[in-house]
Amino acid sequence: MPDPGARMAAEIAEQPAAWRRLSIEGRDQVRAAARRIADYAPRFVLFVARGTSDHAALYAKYLTEIVLQLPAGLVSPSTMTTYGSRPDLRQTLMIAVSQSGGSPDLVQSLQVARECGALTLAVTNQPSSPLAEVSELDLDIRAGEERAVAATKSYTTQLLALYLLLDAVRGGDGSATDGLPELADQVIADDDQFVRLAERYRFASRLVSTGRGYSYPTAREAALKLMETSYLSAQAFSGADLLHGPLAMIDRQVPVLATINDGHGGAAMLPVLSRLRDLGADVCCVGADEAVGAASAGYALPGQVAEEVSPLLEIIPFQLLALHLSVARGSDPDAPRGLAKVTETL
Repeated sequence: MPDPGARMAAEIAEQPAAWRRLSIEGRDQVRAAARRIADYAPRFVLFVARGTSDHAALYAKYLTEIVLQLPAGLVSPSTMTTYGSRPDLRQTLMIAVSQSGGSPDLVQSLQVARECGALTLAVTNQPSSPLAEVSELDLDIRAGEERAVAATKSYTTQLLALYLLLDAVRGGDGSATDGLPELADQVIADDDQFVRLAERYRFASRLVSTGRGYSYPTAREAALKLMETSYLSAQAFSGADLLHGPLAMIDRQVPVLATINDGHGGAAMLPVLSRLRDLGADVCCVGADEAVGAASAGYALPGQVAEEVSPLLEIIPFQLLALHLSVARGSDPDAPRGLAKVTETL
């Protein structure tokens, strides 16, 4: 019988290798898809996903709007699957993001989108999945089999695949990702720091996660990981939205996980960090040295990376925190209660 969390720990450790594999083996597939998208010249980009993959899609939405300067949005699958909507999707690129590629509502949404005139692309870890089969284009993220229920390596490899694709569409060479696997190795090697952080928050019953810009999807994914592995009540807000009401629930008994990079989004988070400190909140910060130094606790990420790829590194400390917090609270993050690896929503 494996130790609790053994699978999740192994898959967290596999992420740098998965990134290297995708960057090398997936290069031709990424370039081919990027050429097709560039030739199609979409006017709008829509994303459809569920769960963890929804946070990868949100990251790609930021990339699309900032890097490609195209309007982008997240689709509500039920508009097509439950309400029967058939929108005019000409000049639209629809990208479905899914680890398994097996959720019926995502498959139907992409199929309808294609029928309604969209160019469709599936980003999955299962190239023979139903989602990939109904899509005109597909990207295999090459994360390898993921057995733990809590997605880790499939999430960050989705981020990488989406970045490489959208960067290639704009004519980039993906060089902003150079050195990321080595930096990830350094974070994972600092495992003892996250064991100590888990002890700090072992008896928390609820917490808040926050970030801005590219780091907002990180905040949402961090909250989800803690909910599904440690059964915490965790709420995620953008730093801007946190100040518009939810701040009132923050006190010394509600820890705040803040992701603050050294880019534009991080700069926008510094006033939020100041407000949280004024309230006496316990803030655990992941990101830039300056922000971590001003927080109650945290982890300063190694090296310097472009803000647009920082989410690949930012989430790893929260994955490790979720792993160790779950084990410290007597749970097994490999098998959260009531959850299965593949969730088939209709």
